[in-house]
Amino acid sequence: TTSAFIPQLIKVIKLKSTKDISLAMYLVMFTGVVLWLIYGLHHNSIPIIFANIITAVLTFALILLKIKYK
Repeated sequence: TTSAFIPQLIKVIKLKSTKDISLAMYLVMFTGVVLWLIYGLHHNSIPIIFANIITAVLTFALILLKIKYK
């Protein structure tokens, strides 16, 4: 699931268009990922921390691109 955002990110970068993606969905996803990251940090779980850092970076990149190409 961590890599699920890569195809969308590649498509947005290539097309320079984000008209078909939902900013609200990515904001909710980013919030959820950050909460999981906090959970992982609280429990000192390296797999949860690692996966959610990667997912947070990918979703945050899509959020920035959505704002940039609005």
